[in-house]
Amino acid sequence: MGFVGKLRKFLQLDMAAMLLVAETLLFLGWARVLVAVPFAKVAPSLGIHMEETSTSELQRDIPALIQVYDIIRVMSRHTFWDSKCLVKAIAAMKMLERRGVESTLYLGTARDEQRNMIAHAWLRSGPYYITGAEEMNRFQIVGTFAKRIGHKGN
Repeated sequence: MGFVGKLRKFLQLDMAAMLLVAETLLFLGWARVLVAVPFAKVAPSLGIHMEETSTSELQRDIPALIQVYDIIRVMSRHTFWDSKCLVKAIAAMKMLERRGVESTLYLGTARDEQRNMIAHAWLRSGPYYITGAEEMNRFQIVGTFAKRIGHKGN
């Protein structure tokens, strides 16, 4: 579908859906900028290093988790820039934070078939994986960032 078709489809959405699409594109764009910055400068904004949030399910969070999971999955395929695993994980984390939902960002490394080092990022909230779950089992966790809601140090 070309740009005109995508624009036409966007204009058919209701206002709430338009705002959600705009929010998602904003956070995906912001996350793309962040991954170009030295990681040491970005890391403090991601949460508490080497900690994790609870794996307990909170029923009140489920609608937000579904909404963010769905919109990140769809919109990351329609950006003008690469929206790979770290971009999606950071954007989803920030969107969940806006909704008062805690999450943990994971960073992992592995070796590919040619024995080159590769990296992956994924995001979990409660017992649910919001981004990156399809490949996470291939990777050894080397870092975590817990984004807690209402605590200093986030």
